[in-house]
Amino acid sequence: MTSIDEATRLLDENVEALGSTTVPVVDAVGRVLAAPAVSRHPLPRFDQSAMDGYAVAHADIVDVPVELTVSDVIPARGHATRPSLLAGTATRIFTGGVIPDGADTVVRQESTTRLADDRVRVDEEVAPGTDVRRLGEELAEGSLLAPPGTPLTAGLVAALVIAGVTEVEVRSTPRVAVLVTGDEVVEPGADLAIGQVPDSNGPLVAGTLRRWGVEAGSVARASDEQAGLRAAIEAAAASADVLITTGGVSVGDLDLVPSVAEEAGFRPLFWKVAQRPGGPLYVARRGSTWLFGLPGNPAAVLVNMHVHVRRLLDLLAGTDPERRWRNGICVDPPAPPEGRTLWLRCRYGTDEAGAVQLEPLGRQGSHMLSNLVDADALARIDTAGDPSAGGRVIRWTPLDH
Repeated sequence: MTSIDEATRLLDENVEALGSTTVPVVDAVGRVLAAPAVSRHPLPRFDQSAMDGYAVAHADIVDVPVELTVSDVIPARGHATRPSLLAGTATRIFTGGVIPDGADTVVRQESTTRLADDRVRVDEEVAPGTDVRRLGEELAEGSLLAPPGTPLTAGLVAALVIAGVTEVEVRSTPRVAVLVTGDEVVEPGADLAIGQVPDSNGPLVAGTLRRWGVEAGSVARASDEQAGLRAAIEAAAASADVLITTGGVSVGDLDLVPSVAEEAGFRPLFWKVAQRPGGPLYVARRGSTWLFGLPGNPAAVLVNMHVHVRRLLDLLAGTDPERRWRNGICVDPPAPPEGRTLWLRCRYGTDEAGAVQLEPLGRQGSHMLSNLVDADALARIDTAGDPSAGGRVIRWTPLDH
């Protein structure tokens, strides 16, 4: 049986990042950089005002109060040529406006009094260079904004746009297919015969992927019959980078996914992981296509999606899977089964000192999902742990994103 750490190592060593493609930066939110993103020009691109006020030469306002003629107005807009300040005058300027040649300081509006006849009085002392954003003070042209492997958030996209980046090279989005197995599983909403259950795993897997920014290209169902299952696996895998199956991976007579997958040319990376729930996890590969055979119980599907499938997706995207894991204190965790890692659905919060605390919820059975109404964290409980503050220091990952 494969330990969690060994399963992690095997994935890290065997999964290669997908190829890349170039997309407009404004369409890149949710993608992952495949090449460095660098600024195309300095930031700011010109000396500009940080405030509404008056652009002046500091030498003209050394002795306050002092009155100056307002010789021009500079709003925040484009100019064919750089404005200039007439010697001995002030220019009315607005936030983001270009600092005119001859000016080196901005006097805030609230430090002045506007007088008649286009004159202004500077009432307070101002240090040289006050409220001037200098060309390139944030970034020089060619500065690295983000390295490969960086997820493109809305904030990063905005930073790239303002730095003059119009296109970015990103990892290709994986093509994912979902196959729900089991003769007892029927379409949600269908009339149920005794022994039948509605398909909750299909919506669970597809919905989780969608929340992660990955669309399942197909969601199909297959029976527990060898020829039909083989045909379903072949069809689903034909155009997929990742095939996620649910059910049929344990050791019963009708748990056919491992044997049928291997008949179809998949080679196992590991099968059966020392974890609860979700132990009968089957991971295999055929060429560039990965097959993740998840157990059929829905809580086992949830755990394996967040622990193993998401790691695969991060590795395919060339980004660090460990960024999703955090430290916290689990309050009164149950003892894990001997030799296995226990995954607990929890609710997280903070104590008075700001440390993250995780509260295990009830109804933790692998067939139970009702506690997901309250669960927002998945906590890892191992046989070893550090006692602290009445609980155990553990690793955990959010379930809400």
